[in-house]
Amino acid sequence: MNAVTDKTQRNRPMAIPAAPINENPNPHPHRNIDRTLRAGLAKLTGGISPYATSSSVANWALHLVRAPGRQMELAEKAVASSAKLWSYALQPGSAPPFKAPDYDHRFRHPDWASAPFNVWSQAFLATLDWWEDATHDIPGLDHHSAERVHFMARQALDVASPSNFPLTNPEIIARLKSTNGQALMDGAAMMFADIVEIASHEPPPAPEGFKVGHDIACTPGKVIYRNELFELIQYAPQTEKVQAEPVLIVPAWIMKYYILDLSPQNSLINWLVGQGHTVFAISWRNPTAEQAELSLEDYRKRGVMEALDVVCDVVPDTKVHTVGYCLGGTILSIAAATMARDGDERLATITLLAAQTDFTEAGEILLFVDESQVAFLSDMMWEQGYLDQSQMAGAFRAIRAEDLVWTRAVRRYLMGIEEMPTDMGVWNADATRMPARMHAEYLRSLFLENRLTAGRFAVDGRVIALKDIKVPLFIVGTESDHIAPWKSVYKTKLFTDGDLHFVLTKGGHNGGIVSEPGHAKRHYRIGHRPAGARYMDPDHWLETHPKKEGSWWTEWDKWLGIHSGAQVAPPKPGGTKHPSLGAAPGSYVMQR
Repeated sequence: MNAVTDKTQRNRPMAIPAAPINENPNPHPHRNIDRTLRAGLAKLTGGISPYATSSSVANWALHLVRAPGRQMELAEKAVASSAKLWSYALQPGSAPPFKAPDYDHRFRHPDWASAPFNVWSQAFLATLDWWEDATHDIPGLDHHSAERVHFMARQALDVASPSNFPLTNPEIIARLKSTNGQALMDGAAMMFADIVEIASHEPPPAPEGFKVGHDIACTPGKVIYRNELFELIQYAPQTEKVQAEPVLIVPAWIMKYYILDLSPQNSLINWLVGQGHTVFAISWRNPTAEQAELSLEDYRKRGVMEALDVVCDVVPDTKVHTVGYCLGGTILSIAAATMARDGDERLATITLLAAQTDFTEAGEILLFVDESQVAFLSDMMWEQGYLDQSQMAGAFRAIRAEDLVWTRAVRRYLMGIEEMPTDMGVWNADATRMPARMHAEYLRSLFLENRLTAGRFAVDGRVIALKDIKVPLFIVGTESDHIAPWKSVYKTKLFTDGDLHFVLTKGGHNGGIVSEPGHAKRHYRIGHRPAGARYMDPDHWLETHPKKEGSWWTEWDKWLGIHSGAQVAPPKPGGTKHPSLGAAPGSYVMQR
């Protein structure tokens, strides 16, 4: 090989690995012994790599040890915090010196303002504040290690929160008094029921009034296509005329699609159909070990592209509005960039809902992603064939453990308060698995190496670029999203230069998207970037775009109308090529 050829080969972008997860390009005769041991350890730790956590703690400790000046600052902060706490304790009625984060609701009950509970809660918040400072601004310490140590410190402190114990939580005391202790008996019964449920590995039945296909995920429609990966649902029209361009929804495969089709009153799909749109939605299957070798490319080619082919069969000779939610938006972006590269012009618009294309600021979920962690998870998935729903859910709960773990446990087991079922709660418990190969590729190529916006993501051996996408874009971020932080979602503006609307709406990753018209106390901001306009940073954008009361759904519908043609008669379900395979919501959504 000559020097020019060798240089060309070295500079070629890295494509997603094609080798199956169970194969090793450099086989070692005893490698599987190591993988089996690591997989067993991973099951004991819930998929969290002890090597990654211990190395972060060691990194933090070693850098702090060699920084005596920083140690003195932390000692002074501890003394100052103690002085504030004593001053607060000795001056009844004074303002609390320490405040909980906006998302932490543990100490908001008015009884926490009375002694001695006010002092205990303030002591806890002072300790949280000190650890926040102690894990940051350490000379030489990398950001990832600092954030991980802070996360672990927060997890440990949450265990000892005064809100977790009957004698130090005034809400528990009041509840026990009002029920003459019956709350503890009720809580013990709930705990026993939960233990039995976990031990049996059987999901609980849907609560009364929340049955999938009857009460939720009940927008009328037909399954018109099915392959190994997904079912495609075409929803029945609700208007005499419809927009000529259909809407194809690509949900995330980490969740059941019906987050967008909950109860009829807050179903985005039902609302879209009611506005005169022909709506198609992908319903991903819940994979088992048999689908371990499904790849990220399978989800693009046999998922998004195959669904698009079917939609174009049913509604021929017209372009398609596409919508991607969460990871569905990421794979839709990859598909759209590939189509732009290859001259495929079937897309009318692209809407991305809480979807990231750049993963350098992907929020606290990055705490679970580094080389050690990805290798650890890969070994666990290698043995199982998938990432289990409970293993994924554990990571998301840990990010907001104070609310999703401890507050729930206190109310349920110590106060005997049964949670009222909601459609979103039922959906949240109806989790899915992730195929081993696909999830390993996703973590490595997107989260760990950020190939898509680094110009190194290749499809069919050729690199794709988001800037090649020229169809109009509608991007939605949510204010309190800890899975896809809005500033990360906003970065789509950095890597595209076409016509783009950006919306920032109140709520979190799910609640901000399920924000139907009439939902109380909702607001949003919206801005338009014409094609070729200069970039505006997110902080400046936030300052210059005022809040609007109401739902962003209505803005989106107006935007879709602007980019649609004349109204036509509704298309026949399945067209002439795809007869009905059954009623919506289909069979894949029922898989456990």
